[in-house]
Amino acid sequence: MTLFSKNDNKKTEQEKVDERRAEVLAKGRKFKYPLQWTKYRVVVNTVLIAVIVVAIMLVSGWLALYRFGMTDEFLYRVTKFVPTPVASVDGETVAFSDYLMFYRSGIISIERQSGQVDNEGNLDELRSQYKRSALDQAEDYTYALKLAKELDLTVTDEEIASEFSRHLSLGGVERSEDSFLKIIRENFGLDKSEYERMLYLNLIKSKVEAAIDLNASRLASRVESILKDNGGNYAAVAETIGSDIIYEETGGMVPTQNIDGGRASTAFRLEPGGESGRFISINGDGYYFVKLVDKTETEVNFVSIKIPFTEFNSRVSTLREDGLVSEFVTITDNE
Repeated sequence: MTLFSKNDNKKTEQEKVDERRAEVLAKGRKFKYPLQWTKYRVVVNTVLIAVIVVAIMLVSGWLALYRFGMTDEFLYRVTKFVPTPVASVDGETVAFSDYLMFYRSGIISIERQSGQVDNEGNLDELRSQYKRSALDQAEDYTYALKLAKELDLTVTDEEIASEFSRHLSLGGVERSEDSFLKIIRENFGLDKSEYERMLYLNLIKSKVEAAIDLNASRLASRVESILKDNGGNYAAVAETIGSDIIYEETGGMVPTQNIDGGRASTAFRLEPGGESGRFISINGDGYYFVKLVDKTETEVNFVSIKIPFTEFNSRVSTLREDGLVSEFVTITDNE
């Protein structure tokens, strides 16, 4: 028996080595390919499991938010990072995170003091009321954001910081930032970024309301003209214009830090008999005119005129009537 055929005798040594190498590699593939196939199946199975897990999480999240109306902190945190709609207003998506932020900040103190509520039924009723209010707020602010884009209105970081600083001394009490954040965290469950989000929304809505309410602007101009002609007689202005404006007297001294839209603090900066001129309420709900009657180091006595903003609310009401507000959650009277 010979190791090589006659043809092999004609081959060079290099050709024989190449053929031998090919035979060895061919035999090795019998062991290699089954291993490759196993790895392929592992990858496929891993991907399938991951897809199934994600699908289960999505379905569970959808049920928790849209079917069962859950509002726990975990879901709130998820909606902050995963854009999730709770409603739409005139084609603009309402963020679920904003709705939950308003709801949780409103109800959290009530739930922590649930022992003061008569029974669980009353607490459930309160939750439903707060949910309705929170969703209305989220829808209103979303519409304000839509109009702000159209009107090219913005709120700067400096404006937010200034408003935050003003809140540190609300009620006439000077607080450190740390102590203030502790208060809003314990009473409303909000951190600084969430509180600043609320300030931003309130500021942008205030700017929008002032920009679109041409009737309020015309009334303010009329008030300015009458005050100039009558020597600053606020009561006479109210008699002339009527119910379109709101005339008020403090009837005595009130704290300079009175929570009244900024009237008391504005009056305190005046001298007796001095007038403020037109300014927008801190609440952003209208124009104010203030005239100081008297003041001490801590109190003021003043008269004021308010011209409420009405155009924004009128537009929102029209959107609702026309079916341009769609809600993806159901809020019952008693859950």
